[in-house]
Amino acid sequence: MTSAFAPAKLNLCLHVTGLRDDGYHFLDSVVMHVDVGDKIWVDPQDHLTLSISGPFGKDIPTGRDNLVLQAASLVSNNKGAAIWLEKNLPPSAGIGSGSSDAAATVRALCDFWQSPELDLQSLAGLGSDVPVCMSTQLTRMRGVGEKLDLLGSPPELAFVLINPRAEVSTPRVFTALKRKSNSGLEKDMPDISDLEAWLLWLSAQRNDLEQPAISLAPVIVDVLDELNALPQAKIVRMSGSGATCFAIMQDRSSAKAAAERLQWEHPIWWVKDAATCFADFS
Repeated sequence: MTSAFAPAKLNLCLHVTGLRDDGYHFLDSVVMHVDVGDKIWVDPQDHLTLSISGPFGKDIPTGRDNLVLQAASLVSNNKGAAIWLEKNLPPSAGIGSGSSDAAATVRALCDFWQSPELDLQSLAGLGSDVPVCMSTQLTRMRGVGEKLDLLGSPPELAFVLINPRAEVSTPRVFTALKRKSNSGLEKDMPDISDLEAWLLWLSAQRNDLEQPAISLAPVIVDVLDELNALPQAKIVRMSGSGATCFAIMQDRSSAKAAAERLQWEHPIWWVKDAATCFADFS
């Protein structure tokens, strides 16, 4: 049996910089992954099958529209495998859970079958976030997700993640975005070895999808207010197209304590403490 970890993806900032003729939006985003996520296992089988478990397993379709099966079909070359997905991340949450599952499936199956991984351009056909989920490096993602600048090992950070259990449609969020052409990231990004300067730079960036997501799911305001009220929070922002929001915290112990309290106060919400994912996806 071969396994692969599918970590949650965070857009630490996300600027929408334009609109293509085909309706796809140009982005400028800094992406990192955290140590909370799903898990993929693969085992020998005559044909491709998918079984799903975990707290969000019942919310995931098992048909051919499932990204895990699409990823498996892309790399299978008519080979078979039994695939198990443990779904710990909420779907349609702005943290790339489906894309990360697809990337983990590609890694697991290529390892299982001892075959080379597909190029990123081929993987982009599965979804614009799939290529960025193939690496745990801090990454600047531009274009429609195909232009990736790997920035090296990410900084060691602690987070509180909250999803209010509100699924937000990414296409609807982009449709609700009134201004399609906004400025990109500031060009003078400090080196992450100077963490204080880098966090100061990051705090001056934004997520252009935050306001349109709030217009569709006003509960996001409540989440942001709760995170902003944490005394140890350094930066608070929504990830991706929402509705998951995050706070960068002073340290893991303060993140853990805050997450436990917020989960107790909001039992319906999905609340997790997390840290930077440095692992090799094992």
